[in-house]
Amino acid sequence: MAGKTKAIIERQFNHVKTFFSKPANVMLLIFGIVLTALTLIPLLSILREMFIVHVGIEKTMTGLQTGDFTLYHWKKLIFQGGEWSRTTFWTPLLNSFLVGLGGAVLGIGIGGTVAWLLSRSNMKCKKIITSLFMFPYIMPAWTLALFWLNLFSNSALGGGNIGLLEALFGVRMPSWFVYGLFPCIIVTGLHFAPFAYILIGGILQNMDATLEESATILKASRGKILRKITLPIVMPAVLSTFLLIFSSGFASYTAPVFLGGAVKFYTLASKMKSLMNAGYSGQAYIIASVMIAAGIIILLINQKYTGKRKSFTTVTGKSGQISLVDLKKANIPITVVLLILVIFFSVVPLIVFALQTITVVPGNYSAENITLDFWIGRDLDAYMNGMVGGVLVNRTILSALGRLLLLSIFCAVFSGTSGLLIGYSAVKRRGSWLARAVESLAFFPYLIPTIAFATLYLSLASTQTFSFLYNTFMLLAIVGGVKYLPMASRGSINSMLQISAEIEEAAIIVGVPWWKRLTHILIPIQKTSIMSGYLLPFVAAMREVDLFALLVPHSNYLLTTMLLAFNQTGYEQYASAITLLIIVIVLVVNAVSSKLTGASIAKGVDSGAPIGGR
Repeated sequence: MAGKTKAIIERQFNHVKTFFSKPANVMLLIFGIVLTALTLIPLLSILREMFIVHVGIEKTMTGLQTGDFTLYHWKKLIFQGGEWSRTTFWTPLLNSFLVGLGGAVLGIGIGGTVAWLLSRSNMKCKKIITSLFMFPYIMPAWTLALFWLNLFSNSALGGGNIGLLEALFGVRMPSWFVYGLFPCIIVTGLHFAPFAYILIGGILQNMDATLEESATILKASRGKILRKITLPIVMPAVLSTFLLIFSSGFASYTAPVFLGGAVKFYTLASKMKSLMNAGYSGQAYIIASVMIAAGIIILLINQKYTGKRKSFTTVTGKSGQISLVDLKKANIPITVVLLILVIFFSVVPLIVFALQTITVVPGNYSAENITLDFWIGRDLDAYMNGMVGGVLVNRTILSALGRLLLLSIFCAVFSGTSGLLIGYSAVKRRGSWLARAVESLAFFPYLIPTIAFATLYLSLASTQTFSFLYNTFMLLAIVGGVKYLPMASRGSINSMLQISAEIEEAAIIVGVPWWKRLTHILIPIQKTSIMSGYLLPFVAAMREVDLFALLVPHSNYLLTTMLLAFNQTGYEQYASAITLLIIVIVLVVNAVSSKLTGASIAKGVDSGAPIGGR
């Protein structure tokens, strides 16, 4: 009996020894533990925070002690709050739904139409339209919102600041056009239209043309071919795009803040932030949990639908020759209209931002009102209430830029390297429960809306155990690194799956260690995809507002959160200058990366790596 027990122990020991002798298993185990801690602990923390009394106004209103159990937050916010419930939860919930729905419909309408025109018609100027059309997605999400204000804001609501349209032509747009639901839908739709173009256009370019050719031979009209053949084939991509854009619009924060503040238009995200600032932390955490649940449900719906069919095959070994639709006399008008549209929302914003930065009084473009002080001026006390120095010489702004660059670099290194190692180890142990678990944990942050994800870690840092993280750069780095991990991990997994196992096996036979196989063989082969795993987190962090708005201490602003503060206090010149500076940095980094390594934002999205914005 003793000998049998000893044999079992030795066998189990050998299994454990064999398991840990494989680097892929060790990495998966480590990432499994770390990612479990970084995802489950914050989730448990926010669940607790929804049912306890917090310091401040909640303690006064409940008459309980800090940390006591209470249902007050739920009753006040959702069930028995009356007017408070309506204005604080139900109306913002409806607004979030409308922004998400309208933005998704508009984004797919524009992006899908452009994708079809560029891939299936003989439209002219395709190359320049493709390049310009990607600009709104490469630029930060709040860029179009700020551009909309700079262009259309009117003097009807007071404040003295007017947009370019009213300043130059005396045309005052109605308030509903400038502020509130309508512009939020327009901005969301236009920002994500390139995303729809990438996903839908990729399917259209790769789909087998045989079915369309057969229908043409049978004298079917172009409209019927589009309805009966083309649309059903691309429908999975359309649905996935719709759900992803809807989820992003539903959780949008910056667009409602820029475009809704003047008319008190709130979404769940903007209302959550205002509740947090006002001391209603418990109710803010409930809203965050609703947004998290909505994001998870939307992604599960997407997976369930795409899983109903065993195959969405669009690429076959048959005819790939695409018969382009001849637009005939409509070719020139369609090309001109599309060129005007993409120029208006890609090039014109940069011009408007530049003009806004050189005016003492926004909207006044007379010669005596033009100045470069907001860029290089040393003393702006005359009209900036104590701000010293333009954007390029102001120490506070330059320090905020330095912190943003440092944070972006850390996020890129952490997310890119972790994603690379997860991709390598998950593919090596493909099919094992541990690999599947780590893949799911690495992708989990993508399911959670951005500002709600920040709230998870804010609730964690508010506890006594993790209070050392509160208001620190370390908290920003952890949140950013984990949130952007799906970008790197999905791209890395996809790229590793494309590499034949025989390539690495040859190196294993001659005794090359795993780290050298990774750095000398695998990374050079998939350089572009892997570099995108570093580029995407860097760019996402550089243009991020939603993720850091709740977490940045006022004494240590990031450049993006300073932009939000300047816009809310009426300093449009500084806000526009900071916006322009961030856009230039993002475009330069993207261009340099594309030139040196072939990696770019567009290619990263096209390869299957999700990008920020949710």
